[in-house]
Amino acid sequence: MPLILKNAEQIDGIRASGHLAARILLEVESIIVPGNSTKSIDSFIVTYMADHGARAATLNYKGYPASSCISVNEVVCHGIPGNYSLQEGDIVNVDITTILNGYFGDTSKMFMVGAVSERAAKLVQITKECLDLGINQCFPGNFLGNIGYVIGNHAHSFGYGVVYEFCGHGVGIKFHEEPEVSHIANKNSGIRLKPGMTFTIEPMINEGKARVKIDKNDGWTARTIDGKLSAQFEHTIAITETGYEVLTDIIGEYNSKAEKASSIAIDN
Repeated sequence: MPLILKNAEQIDGIRASGHLAARILLEVESIIVPGNSTKSIDSFIVTYMADHGARAATLNYKGYPASSCISVNEVVCHGIPGNYSLQEGDIVNVDITTILNGYFGDTSKMFMVGAVSERAAKLVQITKECLDLGINQCFPGNFLGNIGYVIGNHAHSFGYGVVYEFCGHGVGIKFHEEPEVSHIANKNSGIRLKPGMTFTIEPMINEGKARVKIDKNDGWTARTIDGKLSAQFEHTIAITETGYEVLTDIIGEYNSKAEKASSIAIDN
């Protein structure tokens, strides 16, 4: 599949879809509480999307049975919502991809249910830092691999494993496009970033080993190989003429940084 460079109109559409996905995550936070089932959270997401003229990209995608992925504790990704009731101390990733007017917006974030352990909170914090470091490598002319390079270095410095069996990806016109965005890579490797590229960065950081195992019964749920915790954050990024725009940022977290990314380039 060839790389799709988006024009301004297409980026507007992806941004609108991404903003909707981000709003859903903000709304979801209020129901991430002990006793709520992951299925009830998914039902909330379904209703919110429908009320805003959107639908979920995940539903029936290659047979996936839900409108979101909700991954708790040792589940790395692709957790299928079900009867599990959240418990105090859980860490939870909610991953949403909206289709709005034909455009895809993809984002996820971690939630902490009540008071969590110090080690769980640290893993969540470092994973968010990994995402931010990766985003700072998004500017025209930089190597795609430098995203994974900085993520891997940061996670490894804390003794964490970086999942390599799943990666970020191009998104916007289709659910999954080129390029693949690895979260562990060699310095200055891969293609050069160009304005008009849109893709996700979604590091999955494990407390222990990097490997995952797929549930044999449902064929989707990916868990850590050693049963230790995992965390993930995700944003959809557009490469601009001077830096980047985070198309799933609705709180202005990255606005002041977007045009400064090139100052954080990695020396050859």
